[in-house]
Amino acid sequence: MTRTPLVLLDGTRVSLAATSRDHLEDYHRWENDPGTILGFGTQVAQSWEVRAAGWEAQGRNRDYPQFEVVDAADRAPLGVTTLSIDPAVRTAEFVILLAPEARGKGFATEATVLTLRWAFEYAALRMVWLKVLEPNAAGLAAYRKAGFRPAGRLRRAGYWRGRECDELLMDATAEGFLPAAGAA
Repeated sequence: MTRTPLVLLDGTRVSLAATSRDHLEDYHRWENDPGTILGFGTQVAQSWEVRAAGWEAQGRNRDYPQFEVVDAADRAPLGVTTLSIDPAVRTAEFVILLAPEARGKGFATEATVLTLRWAFEYAALRMVWLKVLEPNAAGLAAYRKAGFRPAGRLRRAGYWRGRECDELLMDATAEGFLPAAGAA
């Protein structure tokens, strides 16, 4: 029996829910999609055993919250977002993974905004950052629309279609994201 997702934050087209072991096979499929491998620059597929072990380890880490991105209407899983929190400085690295069939529809921007909202309003983080390969134009556009700004460049740090490329750093701050105190 598939459980109804535990929705944490509702959006317009997507919502954030608690991740579910029931969808681990979906997560594994999404991570091994050629488009995902290209976008993350990992260059290798991941075995089921590695993914399942990673799930167990990540689930025990309070500083590694994961959110399932679900369709706001039917609650079908569309992706996952993750924050890797550094509790000493109250910052986190952001990662998003969308199902191949969910890409190119604007879901990444809304899922990113919802994750930033959780990061700043609920987790009281000061800043969230990410790395994106420079040729990933769709990712860069989604992150900019969600509120991330350029923060730096790691020269020749990644690979895109077998060629070296720069990895761009982007960040979003609570001050730049949350409405000012007293604002309506």
